[in-house]
Amino acid sequence: MAERSTAAVDVADNSGDEPLTAQADQSTADGVANNRERDTDSDEAQGNPTSEDSGKASPPELHSGHKLARRYRLEECVTRLDGFSSWRAVDEKLRRAVGVHLLPADHARARSVLAAARSSALLGDPRFVQVLDAVEDNDLVYVVHEWLPDATELTALLASGPLEVYDAYQMVSQVASAMAAAHREGLAHLRLSPNAVLRTSTGQWRIRGLAVNAALRGISSDTPQRTDTEAIGALLYATLTQRWPYESDAHGLAGLPKDVGLIPPDQVRAGVHRGLSELAMRALANDGATASRHEAPCTTPEELVKAIGEMPRIRPPEPAYTAPPQYQRTAYQQGAYGRPAPHPGVTQPVPAPPPPLQSRTGKALKWGVSALLIAALGLGSWQLADALMERGGKADDPNQTQTVDGDDKNDEQTKPAKPIDVQGAQEYVASGEAQAPQDVANTYDGDASTFWRTKRYNEGPELAPYKPGVGIVYDLGSAQDVSTASIGLRYTGDHTTVHLYAADALSPSTGVDGMKEIASATTTGTSLTAKASKPVKTRYVLLWMTDVPNAPSDGYSGAGYKQAITDVTFKG
Repeated sequence: MAERSTAAVDVADNSGDEPLTAQADQSTADGVANNRERDTDSDEAQGNPTSEDSGKASPPELHSGHKLARRYRLEECVTRLDGFSSWRAVDEKLRRAVGVHLLPADHARARSVLAAARSSALLGDPRFVQVLDAVEDNDLVYVVHEWLPDATELTALLASGPLEVYDAYQMVSQVASAMAAAHREGLAHLRLSPNAVLRTSTGQWRIRGLAVNAALRGISSDTPQRTDTEAIGALLYATLTQRWPYESDAHGLAGLPKDVGLIPPDQVRAGVHRGLSELAMRALANDGATASRHEAPCTTPEELVKAIGEMPRIRPPEPAYTAPPQYQRTAYQQGAYGRPAPHPGVTQPVPAPPPPLQSRTGKALKWGVSALLIAALGLGSWQLADALMERGGKADDPNQTQTVDGDDKNDEQTKPAKPIDVQGAQEYVASGEAQAPQDVANTYDGDASTFWRTKRYNEGPELAPYKPGVGIVYDLGSAQDVSTASIGLRYTGDHTTVHLYAADALSPSTGVDGMKEIASATTTGTSLTAKASKPVKTRYVLLWMTDVPNAPSDGYSGAGYKQAITDVTFKG
């Protein structure tokens, strides 16, 4: 029987495990397809032991495209460690990205993970990444949580340098108050790190992995409040200095110099806010008072919140004022009309006119310029009269073709399309098994003898309903105007149909139905050109094949419905 729990499920667990805490990595996943596809080669389905053969049900091998509960489709594995894996997945019912942690039901920590997920779900604090589902389904245990596409990890923020004073203050304030609320409900994190703290596009800080990641890794602590408080101090230290407050490097940050001990942030980097520097030391130096001010250490998140409240409030920086460009007076305004009226009794200076050309050279120059102007006017008048007479003669000739200036614009030739270099590619699996992910690069290596091929199917040409389609997502490096795709094929026959879609990533967050179609084409030969009616700007292009021809057997597979792509060229 499948055991399902959501935020409304009782926390009680017969296993007796205490609620643990943990940090969420960048993991998300959910969705496993238990049935093998009917459309794969029959020889590939042989030799797989059944549950009767093994004597014990083992979890199915997971890969992109698997579905859990006929709802969650696994997209990308982001963590695989110590018997569990974490995935980015898509909730097909609600059409949104989610994260999933997966582990076998007979895993030593499976019951603890379920208990931790239920406890975290019941907290319901929006400052934490929410647990959406916790399920034990036969031989699998999986936890589904929010996926925040608009959020950025603190690790990524620190890659470009320390945070501004106000941002660091907001981070420690929000994280400390959130953890204080969690500890009041008996929950700890135990794995707070820059990877577990996210900043959303609205500036809110959120924590992921509460009561789940520590359970996944089997981490516990006799002093959970002190452990989390020290972790918050380390986060604040890192935001102020871009250094990890220990000798070892971690989370992409360099550690402190060896044999110098824990030194305050304002001694590591100039310009650090003194109050935040002391606050970080009070959270980190839990064995006694800090050396600088001899203030009491903070050993719990609640004490840290109180210490933050006693600090002078740090206000956001004033928005930078950019002076408008200097007003340029027009030629009309620079005349007498635009000048300010003179004050009564003030004599305005009159600018002296430039001296006339009174010398002999000046007079000669004036007569020369005048003569040139008269000659130019005469020549222009003669050319104008000649042109008018010629045009009148042509107008009388009914066989004469007349060119209109307005048509010149229509005669301009369209600029030739330029090839777009492919920077990378990845096979896209909507459902079932992958085709040949190891051969994807053969489709843009410039070698027509290499190719990526589909599996052999028993029915066709249309792959549905057994499979919606097969294809590859190409990365063009940056957003490009895509207008044409030239595709080389290996097999001829009736018929091959290809669609081009604009995707949002190498592992798209939506299905094909949620993508914008660029073009489509059908052929019975070995070459196909899909041309868009209007160029579409995108970085990622999905080449999606929905129909394949019936091809004879060769050295790669038997006769059946199949196709192979040898070359793909995009043009903009």
